[in-house]
Amino acid sequence: MSSPASTAPSAAPAPTARRTPRLRGARAYSPTRPRRSVLLTVLASLIVLYTVVPLIWLVINATKTQAGLGDSSGLWFAHDFALWDNIRDTFTYDDGVFGRWLFNTLLYVVLGAGGATLLAVLGGYALAKFDFPGKRGIFALVIGAVAVPGTALAVPTFLMFSKMGLTDTPWAVIIPSLVSPFGLYLMWVFAAEAIPTELLEAARIDGAGETRTFFTVVLPLLAPGIVTVLLFTTVATWNNYFLPLIMLKDPDWYPLTLGLSAWNSQAETIGGDVIFNLVITGSLLTILPLVVAFLLLQRYWQSGLAAGSVKE
Repeated sequence: MSSPASTAPSAAPAPTARRTPRLRGARAYSPTRPRRSVLLTVLASLIVLYTVVPLIWLVINATKTQAGLGDSSGLWFAHDFALWDNIRDTFTYDDGVFGRWLFNTLLYVVLGAGGATLLAVLGGYALAKFDFPGKRGIFALVIGAVAVPGTALAVPTFLMFSKMGLTDTPWAVIIPSLVSPFGLYLMWVFAAEAIPTELLEAARIDGAGETRTFFTVVLPLLAPGIVTVLLFTTVATWNNYFLPLIMLKDPDWYPLTLGLSAWNSQAETIGGDVIFNLVITGSLLTILPLVVAFLLLQRYWQSGLAAGSVKE
């Protein structure tokens, strides 16, 4: 009897590898590769437009004549280019009073803003590195002065200067500009972090007096803070309008802000000259020194704001 043919058992099918879905790796963020935010991009774009568009409008319209301002779009050039003629007419109009206003503004900035920066540096360094009775009271007074707006003190300042006979003089603008509570507070905070006490003690042990220590050791360390305070006080004095408005009557002592406002108001008076092209050109010339100052001192300004923000 023949045995049935034996068949080889069939091999079992190999199990198929189960593929797991690949997860999308999280994107790595670092200080050099920050997280992107559409909302922040939109907000930043709006801020840039709010800042740049008026400047572009000012530059474009400074190239137009008085007739061209009404015959063309505000954000595009006219058929004629009159920038150089407008600059010449701005400096020669009304016997060159614009140059006088520019000199007055520089005078107020050099004496007012420069003096305010010097007082803030001296006071901030003394409050940060010396102990004396009443220091806490001075701190509270400075904080309170920072919170008080300058316009609230304008009328009392006018009455006080009027009794002293200083109104309608440049001192009525310079002396109030010497007081900068915010600059004093900023230098106080900056000096407390930027000047090591051990360095001062080493200088005193080596025989250096307080004056020599201040000029050779302290001032180089305070350079970023000094530039920061100087920029703030310069902008505040350069753009000051309300204080000269109530203190000055003689146009020969006007700063640029008040003088350009007077030119702009001529169109509202009967028989007054309409010189909007000169007002616009003068406004452009007024902001150029501030733009140049910020571009040249930007690195010191940024360093001054960041100093003391990180403690080791």
